[in-house]
Amino acid sequence: MTRSPDLIEWHPASWQSKAAAQQPTYRDKAALDGVVAELSRLPPIVVSWEIESLKEQIAAAQRGERFVLQGGDCAESFDDCESDKIAKKLKILLQMSLVLLHGMKKPIVRIGRMAGQYAKPRSADTETRDGVTLPCYRGAIVNRPGFTPEEREPDPQLLLRGYERAGLTLNFVRALIDGGFADLHHPEYWDLDFVRHSPLKAAYEKIVHSISDALDFFEATSRRPIHEANRVDFFASHEGLHLHYEQAQTRFIERQQRWYNLSTHMPWIGMRTAALDGAHVELFRGIANPMGIKVGPSMSAEWVQGLLEVLNPNNEPGRIVLIHRMGAKEIDKRLPSLIQAVRATGSPVLWMCDPMHGNTETASSGLKTRRFDNIVAELEAAFRIHREMGSWLGGVHFELTGEDVTECTGGARGLTDADLARAYKSQVDPRLNYEQALELAMRMAGLHPPVRR
Repeated sequence: MTRSPDLIEWHPASWQSKAAAQQPTYRDKAALDGVVAELSRLPPIVVSWEIESLKEQIAAAQRGERFVLQGGDCAESFDDCESDKIAKKLKILLQMSLVLLHGMKKPIVRIGRMAGQYAKPRSADTETRDGVTLPCYRGAIVNRPGFTPEEREPDPQLLLRGYERAGLTLNFVRALIDGGFADLHHPEYWDLDFVRHSPLKAAYEKIVHSISDALDFFEATSRRPIHEANRVDFFASHEGLHLHYEQAQTRFIERQQRWYNLSTHMPWIGMRTAALDGAHVELFRGIANPMGIKVGPSMSAEWVQGLLEVLNPNNEPGRIVLIHRMGAKEIDKRLPSLIQAVRATGSPVLWMCDPMHGNTETASSGLKTRRFDNIVAELEAAFRIHREMGSWLGGVHFELTGEDVTECTGGARGLTDADLARAYKSQVDPRLNYEQALELAMRMAGLHPPVRR
């Protein structure tokens, strides 16, 4: 890869010379430096050849040959590191990918928002309750949610706990997959209990039987197994928000002659940290990972073009995923001009729709929620706009859980605002429950345009 002159000056800590948004303030710098040094010596959570494999698959999705499903928690907690919770999250992603595979007739790339989604951006540095002002809760890797000075004090040791929990989570996912958990011959292994009671039961079971019958028929007639059906690739992603954590796991791989962020396969930059001259862009420009960029209605065409110039100066396929999050009311006004602006750069990108963040609202109870109908409306608009523009929508990005939560309204069971308090568990953003997530997959399978030849 030809390196730009600026990249020669890059190193994993060069971001520290830039303005760094959304970072906690640690009182004990020596303690922070000690933790970062320790993290730098510990084994990586992922490896470079996995990252390169994902990049190749994203490049294929950019060409319309694959479709990317990215989903998981808005914010993981350390308590989420339980086998049952991890398995349920993997199950719903597998179920969704099975439905998409059936409807789209193309391989699905599975990326979980997990094993590192421990830090969250905030609109303010502090929070005030009853006249008491404390630092805001920035996620499990930074501080604790309880509203006391001790719990809200940023603690460097939590970086180590985040690393450990991420490693344990991804290790369990790998063990499940390597053990045949994701075998397409036996999708009944990863049925969630709800399927027996869901209005979607019949449609889902028909898809399962159709794929199982097709595999059996092919293998019987060809007299050979389909090895790709026995296990699936599964990749991890998180927002690369906490820069000391990301720096500590960034390594130079001699064999590849590149720097990689080995804390995850695909980190992404959020809108609050996407300043062209900011610290996050500085860190991201030097790593070889495929990377996501969240794009909202407030981002200008020139801003997005500038990000592509800095983060992908050599127009490398598979490197950039643009995750647009416009909201159902804004997508028709904002997305077409961005598609045109990106096309003008000549940079290959994977367009992905995040219909969650632009549709967040506050219910009468004060709880944040998202209306299922608005999520569907933005998805429908995204597929339509890309098709009309001669572009390709190659992926989706959801906040979801494998649990029976009531955080988003609507869907097959018609959840209302009155249902929210029944099982509202998120400490940050509302997530789709397993049934709503599966319904979205079924709708997408019917929305997708014909396979390109």
